[in-house]
Parts: sequence; C-alpha cells; structure tokens
Amino acid sequence: MGETKLSVNGKSLRVNAPAEESLLSVLRNRLDLTGTKYGCGEGQCGACTVLMNGRATRSCLTPVSAAVGAKIVTIEGLEQDGKLSPVQEAFVEEGAFQCGYCTAGMIMSATSLLNETHDPSEEQIVAGMDGNVCRCGTYPRIVQAVRLASRLAGGRS
Repeated sequence: MGETKLSVNGKSLRVNAPAEESLLSVLRNRLDLTGTKYGCGEGQCGACTVLMNGRATRSCLTPVSAAVGAKIVTIEGLEQDGKLSPVQEAFVEEGAFQCGYCTAGMIMSATSLLNETHDPSEEQIVAGMDGNVCRCGTYPRIVQAVRLASRLAGGRS
C-alpha cells in the first residue's frame, strides 16, 4: 500500500491505498464521499460515474493509480457555495429520479455531456446518457432535465 495524491472536488488529498484499488472504493471507503454509488461493479450501469478532467468516468473500473494527476469531481463537488449546479437543479425541477440510486451517476454523465455539447439534441442526450441505467424508468424526465440544464447553463435549447 502506498500513498496516493488525488485532486478531488478541488482539494488535494492523500490516501493510502493499493494502486489497483478502484477509485470508487477509495472515494467511498477511504475519503467518505458516498454520493458515488456501487451498482454493478462492471461499468455497465453508470451509478459510479464521476468526472475525471471533465469527462464521465466509471470509477468502479478505474484503478486509483489512473486517477493520479487528474481533476476528479464527485456529486458532492458539483454544488458551489450552497448553490446546486444547473444539472442538479434541473433534476430536482423535473423530478428526474424516483428511488435516487442512479441519480448521482446520471447527473455526472449529464454534466459531462453538457461540458462537451452545450445545446444537445434529444438524440445526443440519449446517446450521451447511454449506459446509465435507471431501474425506476424515469428516462423521459431525465431527458427533460438535461434539456432544462442546458437552458439553465446558457445553452439555446
């Protein structure tokens, strides 16, 4: 086990973890950032999605050693000065969740999508959110939330 330096939610943190331990495990079990969820453990459901350098990344498949030097943002890091991000605000406004288990991963994937495409079409939203599973089936509200987030963030849709 060695000390690893990570940049998480704008903070420089040191953690003792084996290089092959998953980023998900480090975030949840060593840094107590439990908003990122364990779903399938195979990168198929999206519950564990975080941002690495602004891009959606499945933390269950990412060894912590691969995160060194990257800027990692978890669901806890989206809120700034007590204000929800546009995506978080839109998910609340549209009621884009039911049980809430997938919500953090959905929000992180939507944030990544909007980082790359400021005014996505419905097809781009569906493609960008592909791989995030909502067992409650709130997909239409999730698409509406991403559209609203685009408008809140200054997109044209």
